[in-house]
Amino acid sequence: MPLSDRTPVTTRRSRRRTTLAPGRRSPGRAVAAGLGALVLLVATAPLLPGGSAPDATITPQAGAGLRTSSTAGPGVVTPEMQAEIDRVVREGLSARVSARTSTRALAESAARCATFDGQRYCLGTGWTTSSEREVAARMARSTPSGRERTGDLDPAAALRQQARRTPTARAAAERAELTAAAKSVAKVWLLRHEVQGVPLPADFAERHPEAMLSTQARDTTTTTSTSTPVAPAAASPKTAADYPETFTILKQKQVRPQQRYYWCGPATAQMIGWGWNGSRRGQAYWADELGTTTAGTAITDMVRTVNETTGWGGADYAGEYIVLDIGDFSFKQWYLLMMKHVHDYRAPVVLHPILLKQYFPYLDDDASGHFQVGRGFDQNPGGRPKLGYFEPWDQSKFDPSEPRIARTQWQNAYKSFRANKAHFQHNVGV
Repeated sequence: MPLSDRTPVTTRRSRRRTTLAPGRRSPGRAVAAGLGALVLLVATAPLLPGGSAPDATITPQAGAGLRTSSTAGPGVVTPEMQAEIDRVVREGLSARVSARTSTRALAESAARCATFDGQRYCLGTGWTTSSEREVAARMARSTPSGRERTGDLDPAAALRQQARRTPTARAAAERAELTAAAKSVAKVWLLRHEVQGVPLPADFAERHPEAMLSTQARDTTTTTSTSTPVAPAAASPKTAADYPETFTILKQKQVRPQQRYYWCGPATAQMIGWGWNGSRRGQAYWADELGTTTAGTAITDMVRTVNETTGWGGADYAGEYIVLDIGDFSFKQWYLLMMKHVHDYRAPVVLHPILLKQYFPYLDDDASGHFQVGRGFDQNPGGRPKLGYFEPWDQSKFDPSEPRIARTQWQNAYKSFRANKAHFQHNVGV
């Protein structure tokens, strides 16, 4: 899908704004970004507690080099991965739970995790470094009363929604979620490597050919292909200094506030879908795609729907979206992830904050967990970095006495980071 007049991109360096000419992100640019962003390192320390480090060294395949995670397509579910999926699903089938079961017991039953190639994926939470016990404890927390609801599933609602399913339906949903996760593990490794500096496993290239690219380079001024050798170690991953001062994607006119108090998910999906193909589907359509109820929408359904209904998860953009726990990210790492996603991938982020007045100055009241569309950054030299996003929540729509909230927002990025971390799941869709 090309970048068209529906998906404008603006960038600014040294306070000068220019508009990039519309056009498809070329594979050559993605290749160059990937080769410039990666360092092949021996995995001297495992990412997950209790793991073991491989003792081999990385041996790149002849004629191949690492891609960026934006083009790490779905991988193959290995027999080991399948066994892990079967184990987690089987444990769920053996549990005896219902919607009347206590929240704590539901949390302990639902917080089941699989480990794929050294990365941990927990059902409903995403890719995380937290243990099952830590995930269960977060899910068992009670939600403060008196807060406005905007449409994100709170822990108790999410747990009881799952418990109301038949065992067969629940197992099928879990199997689908885990299978999609297993196929995306290469992207997780690459993101953690590029953003957090986590060393790649020694056998990464061998185990994940979906994260490899041919080193054949084409001279764009001719029609002749030439083979270009790629060094085993490329330049260091990008830092904030490698990005323009300001950068945005998506068209400001392609926005709408959420039409119901529990539709932040459908409104966010509407704006993401609208930005992709220039066609505005009603929020009721997106609510149906997401499986939204009056209790709200799950972030796993947000990610699934972006992948199924838009091309933002294509190889020339972000690659298939994943749910990534940022609980162990520093602010610099989180902001680098935002810049990477918007600038390198040219794709929106599914932001997942909690709406509290201490983080968002336009709020009149504290509210629930929430979804927003991340679509820009302003490093603001000499000041505080800002994050650009589309805000679906407009409190005045549901209480005319409260101030109106604008759709297009530029707010303190550190406060957005804190709002993301304050959410009980502290994750994003990337």
